[in-house]
Amino acid sequence: MPRLACWQCGRQIYTVAPLESLFAEERRCPRCGAFLNLERREVERRGMIRRENPPEDPGPPDAEERRTEERRKAKRRSTRRGP
Repeated sequence: MPRLACWQCGRQIYTVAPLESLFAEERRCPRCGAFLNLERREVERRGMIRRENPPEDPGPPDAEERRTEERRKAKRRSTRRGP
């Protein structure tokens, strides 16, 4: 199934027909109206799986957490709303 992408707004569209067989109006993005192109990220370029644990160490460590202090020192936002 070919994937099409709008390079203007970033929308991805899945079709059952190739781009060349679509009518001119069907080649336009339904969101912004720009012409669609073939998706450039169609093929996965990675050669190996990243972040895979080795077989002798399958899970997270059993030790306690290393940090001793809380992550935040102060509140993130004020809870007050409006003017």
